[in-house]
Parts: sequence; structure tokens; C-alpha cells
Amino acid sequence: MLPFFNKNKNEKPELAGQESAISSEELLNETSSSEDEEIQTELSIHPAWSLAKEDFYAFQFLNLECEPLKPNQLSLSGISLLPENERLFRVTAFIRNSLDKGITLEDVTLVLLNEDGTLLGRKAFNLKEVGEIPARSSRPWYFKFSDKDLFTTELPSTGWKLAFQLKPSSRKHSLDLAKSWESSLAKESKQQLEEMVEKIEPPKPGEVNFMGLQAKKDEKGDLHVTMLIRNGTEKNINLEQLPLHVEDASGEVVAKGGFKLDDFTVKANTSKPWTFIFPKSMVTKDELDLSKWKAYSPNK
Repeated sequence: MLPFFNKNKNEKPELAGQESAISSEELLNETSSSEDEEIQTELSIHPAWSLAKEDFYAFQFLNLECEPLKPNQLSLSGISLLPENERLFRVTAFIRNSLDKGITLEDVTLVLLNEDGTLLGRKAFNLKEVGEIPARSSRPWYFKFSDKDLFTTELPSTGWKLAFQLKPSSRKHSLDLAKSWESSLAKESKQQLEEMVEKIEPPKPGEVNFMGLQAKKDEKGDLHVTMLIRNGTEKNINLEQLPLHVEDASGEVVAKGGFKLDDFTVKANTSKPWTFIFPKSMVTKDELDLSKWKAYSPNK
């Protein structure tokens, strides 16, 4: 029988995959708490599983390694991804429930992603046999993907992610903030951005576009342009180089520049705000009419 776990150089079990959490309301239309708290889930082993003590203690150890969840979340936390044979792979993960009540899952579609969000595989599962996952608990389970479910057989042993795929009609387009914005943005400003992203029409499926938020010149003559980069695709996108043109109310191009972006990812089905600063040397017009403006990439 295959082992459940990867082990580090000290022979301790370790989580090989990443965490993937979604709102319980999106998947199950269930909520149970409005409090803002961190929830550490307790280990719950299926009653039919008969585990050796060593495996039980390893699951306990790994469950404690998982990050706390927010209220009203369901999560998949990757434990191991191992080949059973050339055509079959077994993914072991914790199914985690932060609700204050037990849940039962039935038909769900799960996707397997690599570290940068690239889709590796997809499969529909009936999870009735997992049983009721108690309130605030983590239940280990394994999921088998055959070569028919995978888009590659070169699967990473670490850094991958198992995630719930929501139906397009129930998947909300949401705000994705960079860590620097998350730590520096006032709570009120963050809330305003979240509400705006929720209210405006999301990009069409498969579309990536830009939406201008603010453009202003500073005292040095540099032009600061803040935009939403909107990702309507089903996978994360990574931007490294971004050429941008800005037009003011006259319709003239008033600034041109190319921006190098380091480790810049816009998650699937999210909008990420970012500010691009055009130095005065890139601004081609002295007097700008920014009562109306747009910014776009000339490389469609």
C-alpha cells in the first residue's frame, strides 16, 4: 500500500501541497458565523478507516501544521501526490470545514493545479462516502486521478494545489490584493474596492482587461495611474512586462511606458489593483485633461 505522507530529511511527515479555501456559501449556500476569528480545525478520521498509530499521529501532526481558517470556509489542504502506477495518481488531502455545523459533500468537481496556478487535471467526484465532516474539523481523504483526468503525467511532488471548481454561475469575481496593498491599505479603502469589484460587471469568461481607477500628476510632473487588472480566465496569469499607453480626454496619447513586474500574479477570476508611475520624461504633454482618460496595452 502507498504511504499517505511525504517525509522531510528528519523523517517527519510534511504537507507536500498548498491550501485552497473557498466560501462555504459559494459551494453549499451555507454560513454559520459572522464573527471575525481564526479557526483551527480538529482532526476527524472517517469511522471506517482503521489506521496504524503511526499514521494517526502523523495526521494529527500535519493537521496542526495547517493554517487556521476564516469562518464559513471549506478548504482542501494537500498532503501528498503519489503515483500508484503509470496511469494512476493518488492525491491525499485534508477536507477542512470551518462552519459551526457538520457538512456532507456530494457531487463536486476538483481541479489539480501546479504552483503557478496552471491546470494539471480535472475530475468530478461523488464525496458521499466521505460522510459528514464535523463542525470545525479536518478529514483526510484521497482522490484518484487517472491519465484520462490529467493534462500531463509530469506532476510535481510538492507545491501543487487541489481545489474545488465552482460552477461559473456561482463563482463570484473577487478582489485580489498584493501583499503590499493588503498591509498598507486602510480598511475603509479595501472595503470600497471590494464593493466596487462586486458591483461592476465582471470580465467575460476567458477575457483579461484593464479598468482605470485614478490618474493624477504629482508635484514633480510624474503621472500616477491606478488600474484594475481584471482576469476573467479560469487560471492565474503572470505578468512580467507590460507596455502601457495613457490617453486623456482629448483622445491623445499623453504617456507611454514599459513596466517590468516582479512576481506579479493575478489569480483566476479576480481583479488586482496596481499603480503604474510614468516619470515626467514619459509624459508627452504638459497640460493633461484627466477629467476622462483610459490606459491600455498597445500589444493586444
